[in-house]
Amino acid sequence: MSLIRRQGGGVIIVSFVVALMLAIMPLPHWGEIIRPEWTALVLLYWCLALPSRIGVGFGWTIGLLLDVLKGSLLGQHALAFAVISYIAINLHLRIRLYPRWQQSLLIMVLLILYQLLVLWFDGIAGAQAKGWSYWLPSLTGMLLWSPVFTVLRAIRRDYKVTG
Repeated sequence: MSLIRRQGGGVIIVSFVVALMLAIMPLPHWGEIIRPEWTALVLLYWCLALPSRIGVGFGWTIGLLLDVLKGSLLGQHALAFAVISYIAINLHLRIRLYPRWQQSLLIMVLLILYQLLVLWFDGIAGAQAKGWSYWLPSLTGMLLWSPVFTVLRAIRRDYKVTG
């Protein structure tokens, strides 16, 4: 039984590695502005799909990796990921019942919360104020939720990833 419970762990790790690579991949200026928060989207998917397996601690760890990769204040993404994963895990039964367009709206709210927490840490650290374009990744994340959900669900089913 323990072998079955651990099945597909590599798929989860690979999905986070791809998301982290997409998060740091160089883009032109216009692409940087609209780049969705790939790591947050993947974290939210796995928190909703396998809440018993992907938790707040996992979100914290992925956030620390993102902090190191982006060279940001250590712990800012970690705390933000821990908060949004906590909320997603607590609401996962409700969120999973919603139609995809309502899920997208809720994902946008969670992404805005994530960005608010990161912005708060930036403000504490004395970073320069952000413009309205700071919030565009939440909008693109909302628009990409359906394809991300569809791709990750297909991968989860193909590789029989279980909780």
